[in-house]
Amino acid sequence: MPSGLVIVDKPSGLTSHDVVARIRRLAGTRRVGHAGTLDPMATGVLVVGVELATRLLGHLALTQKQYLGTIRLGQATSTDDAEGEITAAASAAGVTPEALRAAAAALTGDIQQVPPGISAIKVGGKRAYRLTREGAPPELAARPVTVSALDILRTRPVSGPAGEELLDVDVDVTCSSGTYIRAIARDLGAALGTGGHLTALRRTRAGPYLIADALTLDELAQALRVIPLAQAAGAAFTRRDLTAEEARRVGHGARLPAAGAGPGPVAAFAPDGTLVALLTEEEGQARSLAVFVS
Repeated sequence: MPSGLVIVDKPSGLTSHDVVARIRRLAGTRRVGHAGTLDPMATGVLVVGVELATRLLGHLALTQKQYLGTIRLGQATSTDDAEGEITAAASAAGVTPEALRAAAAALTGDIQQVPPGISAIKVGGKRAYRLTREGAPPELAARPVTVSALDILRTRPVSGPAGEELLDVDVDVTCSSGTYIRAIARDLGAALGTGGHLTALRRTRAGPYLIADALTLDELAQALRVIPLAQAAGAAFTRRDLTAEEARRVGHGARLPAAGAGPGPVAAFAPDGTLVALLTEEEGQARSLAVFVS
């Protein structure tokens, strides 16, 4: 199986680990991992690494992501999404377009966000979601995140099961890695006094990878499309071309003089185009973060 990246359009109802298990079967290898977890409810771009490309995953600059989502105002839930139980309700009939835009604007930019209790954040060595489900929800500290854009696309009045007046808000969010869209839904509802939760989420971009690049699991079952390792690294990182002697030395763990590439990993290539290593530069030297040849 060639090493490389697979850009998956994750379906709803599967965990990111479920997708990895599917790709393992399709690729015939256990050396498969993913970058940028998606909740089971969410769909869209999931970056999966196969064979040697698993070493790339922790270094990929998936720092900016984009989502399409639907926030339901008028109900708060225990998980901040539609999979939880309703914990509070208030009519959203009085929410005006002006109030909605102002509340969204307050959640845009560099903000402090409290992650949802149902999250994979570790507290005292345990995942927050495990503590919450054990009846001891942790007090999670706010973390800095950047919401570059929180655009209101459209709104739709909805009637709840008891006739309550709800409001579905379709949003387009561009944000930094580590931002919880469920928390945006929760905080938007709290700011408007109605409560809010996320009912749908689709990731349309993760770093340079777009939903247009992604294939469904059914499509991948027909033909597993893998972005070759060298191509994937060349697209994601600054490139450094090595001489044959430099490639040999780097392949054995030696350091090279820095080339002034600046911060971030550098993809180092042998004269024949083979990816040799990811390098980082510090104190005038380039050292290996990951080596791909032996």
